[in-house]
Amino acid sequence: MSIELDLNKRSESKCELCSASENLAHFEISPNSDGSADQSIYICDTCRDQINNPKKVDANHWRCLNDSMWSQVPAVQVMAWRMLNRLRSEGWTQDLLDMLYLDEETLAWAQSETEEASDDDAVKHLDANGALLEAGDTVTLIKDLNVKGGGFTAKRGTAVRGISLVQDNAEQIEGRVSGQQIVILTKFVKKS
Repeated sequence: MSIELDLNKRSESKCELCSASENLAHFEISPNSDGSADQSIYICDTCRDQINNPKKVDANHWRCLNDSMWSQVPAVQVMAWRMLNRLRSEGWTQDLLDMLYLDEETLAWAQSETEEASDDDAVKHLDANGALLEAGDTVTLIKDLNVKGGGFTAKRGTAVRGISLVQDNAEQIEGRVSGQQIVILTKFVKKS
């Protein structure tokens, strides 16, 4: 029996991630996949496209992981874990990650992709003009910002020195304004 047939039977002719029933194909889970059914999943074109192209990810499509993460198939668990981690900035995924239990071997397999991820996959913080921001940079506010809980407005033109980057969210940085540490959206700053 071919791998394709094994996967089709195991998945009951449905995408093992989103349950779609059309355009299904074999997908090997890296790294070091030997191409066997145990190290592969059967998924639709939509899931495959979004896994291979992180910029095309539609977070709402991946709400399907709420069901598929409970699969008994380790390869499906690995891909569910990886996608939930990729979508951490969405907020709703954290609860699912907290519930998802992987044995040590499966977790090591799931984490192996993150260790291999290139710098291209790293979170990049860009200012309003598209300039790359780095920890310690000085930025200038390009808009008056009401500081929630701070009781003041950070005025346009204010320089924020020695910023720090929010590691899991490319749209946020932290800096001191009027003596208070605040979170600032990158779209409201330009690099000085």
